[in-house]
Amino acid sequence: MKLLDGAVDHGGSLGRARLLFPNAVLPFVDLSTGINPHSYPLFDLPATALSRLPEAGRLLELRAVAAKAYGAPSPANVAAAPGTQILLPRVASLIAPGRALVLGPTYAEHARAAAIAGHSVAEVSDFEALAGANLAIIVNPNNPDGRVVERERLLALAAALRAKDGLLVVDEAFMDVGPRHQSLAGDVGQGGIVVLRSFGKFFGLAGLRLGFALSDPQTAGLLERQFGPWAVAGPALEYGIRALADIGWQDAMRTSLAESSARLDGLFGRFGVPVAGGTTLYRYLRLSDAAGLFCALGEHGIVLRHFADRPDVLRAGLPGSEEEWRRLGSALAGWASRRENRSKD
Repeated sequence: MKLLDGAVDHGGSLGRARLLFPNAVLPFVDLSTGINPHSYPLFDLPATALSRLPEAGRLLELRAVAAKAYGAPSPANVAAAPGTQILLPRVASLIAPGRALVLGPTYAEHARAAAIAGHSVAEVSDFEALAGANLAIIVNPNNPDGRVVERERLLALAAALRAKDGLLVVDEAFMDVGPRHQSLAGDVGQGGIVVLRSFGKFFGLAGLRLGFALSDPQTAGLLERQFGPWAVAGPALEYGIRALADIGWQDAMRTSLAESSARLDGLFGRFGVPVAGGTTLYRYLRLSDAAGLFCALGEHGIVLRHFADRPDVLRAGLPGSEEEWRRLGSALAGWASRRENRSKD
């Protein structure tokens, strides 16, 4: 089966999955995202979270809790938004249009957002090339391969960009499950740095739409003023305040995700699928028969993330239940058996 180029631009679209695999076993097991399948526990919201406009005081509380959770210098360094996606073109517009370089391959929306902001955009694979940018963008840990750039290298790049009024943007959407000592959250007060943090991925509440930009107070304030009042919905405020302060849940979840990702590596390895990287929320696969594996699993209702421009690459999220683990194992066994039979012909 031929992959449909462009049919799945991002993970998480079951509508596109149905177009690709109309005869798939249902329900779909969606492993195409890097979203935690074990979400933060749901709780009863106060009625006012829905019936009243969000209170400014709750936003201040959210910023304080986020600053502590992420290690930002103070709440004044935090701008809250309805998801990090909406922040991308606004952050790219913080400096005049110039040359934007994105360290890739990576999440494609950064290049698109920089172009919307008027920059000329190119993707580069060499970290050192970023010094030639006015706007440098790095996803750290990277999506989809999990590559991590060390903090000291990032700080040196930020200083070089700052000297020419440039800007370094570091998307730390997956730093909750990454090496947190490499985060630049605590360094944003130096200026010329914007760190993006996503709430929905680690906490498994992507539909809530909550994200943060960490920067110097002037920049953070500018971003929040662009949104105006009530940008963060009442339910997002309540979940953000509670979940970001729940360190016990976060620590336990990191341990659980590490165990699950190791289990996933073992399952792929059992059937000859090499794991080349990733984070504990997703695994990065590189194999010559990536298209065959994608289609074989898809026909069994199991959706991975494929990349039209990298036909040998797949990304796999974590199953969320024992039934999903069973279905994945069964589908992998079928694919491996067919591959072995073909090799004998």
